[in-house]
Amino acid sequence: MTPENTNNLVGVKICGLTNPEDVACAVEAGAAFIGFVFVPGSPRFVSAEQAAQLIAHVPEGIMTVGLFANQSPTQIQDILDVAPLGMLQLHGQESPQDVAKIRSANMRPVMKAIGIGTINDLAEARAHAQVADMLLFDHKPGAGLAGGTGKLADWPTIAQWRGRKPWMLAGGLNEKNIAQAVAETGAGLLDVSSGVERSRGVKDCGLIKAFMQAAKNLPI
Repeated sequence: MTPENTNNLVGVKICGLTNPEDVACAVEAGAAFIGFVFVPGSPRFVSAEQAAQLIAHVPEGIMTVGLFANQSPTQIQDILDVAPLGMLQLHGQESPQDVAKIRSANMRPVMKAIGIGTINDLAEARAHAQVADMLLFDHKPGAGLAGGTGKLADWPTIAQWRGRKPWMLAGGLNEKNIAQAVAETGAGLLDVSSGVERSRGVKDCGLIKAFMQAAKNLPI
């Protein structure tokens, strides 16, 4: 489930890639995970056909992740039939039962995103940890809003997490704050999207490289 050839001490997922140039940049910079967004309406949305072409540029050993939100196993399978993703990331309001159903039906490891705003959200994380292969802790958006806001997650609360499942930290990360983020939360995996963009949905290779270099420079 985890990538085999990452060089960085802290594993990084570059999410929301939409073109071959940015995929090549992320791969060259040392990303451990490459993420593609399949949520209609997202500025980072790609079709199954586009994703298949992009995945062809990802070497073996780097995990390809498809981001979905409140989509059915059938909808997800329609994507998988075209784009050979290695992992599914569920970023909607999926219940633990939904996660288990998708994991079984689509036969892929699942990473479940959890918005963390208060200590009570860790109870939801514990429930999802029973069925998901990984967790992703993100900023908790307001009612009716989706994740992926680019705002910081609640680091002090996340620092209290004691689960055994692998987990990834997301939410407003950039090259300037990841050292503090890792120091405060103990995260060993980081997810970045807006923090390596020059405008909404448009990645910047220079920012990708800077983020990856900052991750590689983190103390063990």
